[in-house]
Amino acid sequence: MLSKDKMDFFHGILWIALITGVAFVIAGIPAVKALSLSPLIVGLLLGIVYANTLRKGMPSSWTPGVAFCSKKILRLGIVLYGFRLTLAQIVGVGAPALVIDAIIVTVTLGGGYLIGSRVLKMDKETAVLTSCGSAICGAAAVLGAEAALKTKPYKTAVAVSTVVLFGTLSMFLYPILYRNGVLDLLPEQAGLYIGSTIHEVAHAVGAGNGTGNAVIASNAIIVKMIRVMYLVPVLLVLAFFVAGRLGDTDAKAGKKKIAVPWFAFGFLAVVIFNSFDFFSPALLHGIETVDTFFLSMAMTALGMETSFDKFKQAGPKPFILATILYVWLVFGGYVLAKYLAPVLV
Repeated sequence: MLSKDKMDFFHGILWIALITGVAFVIAGIPAVKALSLSPLIVGLLLGIVYANTLRKGMPSSWTPGVAFCSKKILRLGIVLYGFRLTLAQIVGVGAPALVIDAIIVTVTLGGGYLIGSRVLKMDKETAVLTSCGSAICGAAAVLGAEAALKTKPYKTAVAVSTVVLFGTLSMFLYPILYRNGVLDLLPEQAGLYIGSTIHEVAHAVGAGNGTGNAVIASNAIIVKMIRVMYLVPVLLVLAFFVAGRLGDTDAKAGKKKIAVPWFAFGFLAVVIFNSFDFFSPALLHGIETVDTFFLSMAMTALGMETSFDKFKQAGPKPFILATILYVWLVFGGYVLAKYLAPVLV
């Protein structure tokens, strides 16, 4: 017989799972699906709506279960995300994708952090989270960074909202530019451009298929997934970032430790394991569905801990930073795909 505390803990998890299930249903509606709004994003939005309307009606004893979803289940979701990528896919697209993705991630993260913290005078955590969303893999990267930095949930929600805004914009913009001949790129280059600069994996799928070219669609997804792999070294760097901001007392006492994000190594191990094709496509599809549900649960839980008052507290600066990074991705990414990629072949 479970104690009341444990029952309440599981009630919190089940409540998040129920709302996440609703998010899956909504994300499956054709009109919503056409916008490539993943269950992660829908879950976040539902969580935010709930937090600002009905949250007071939820028993406070359920809160530990909600926190479990936003932390532990989040880490498990990041690890399972590795089943979406193999080493063979990385080799297939070659050096251009690896190098250009590395440049995009490094410049976007480094530049975003410097512009956000020094020019816009943002708090460092929000600057890093916003930059991660633009640099790597959208909401999943923000969640990974949140787990490494241990930031407040509202900062994560603000960063994810910038991903939704600019990722959705790119998903419609890139196909329009390609179909109208504005992008003077070969199909391989166009796929590289889209995959290396767009925010969410779902956005990459939508934009790639929106061009009507199969080569662009497949390349965009693979290049995008390679960007996802850069999440591992980025999380390790963020772990050093956390260690570096500990107080003087801890430093003097010799307690300055690095918060190693072990789930990042788990992600990499899963990618390597997945490269041996032990699992059938049907089983992999099932794992990816479960993983999407876990990540959506984490997003829903984060949304539940985010009030509009905290959005006001963040102010417009995260969106200003995201706009600056978006301009860099659109124009800088184009230059890299058109002029650097051919040299690297």
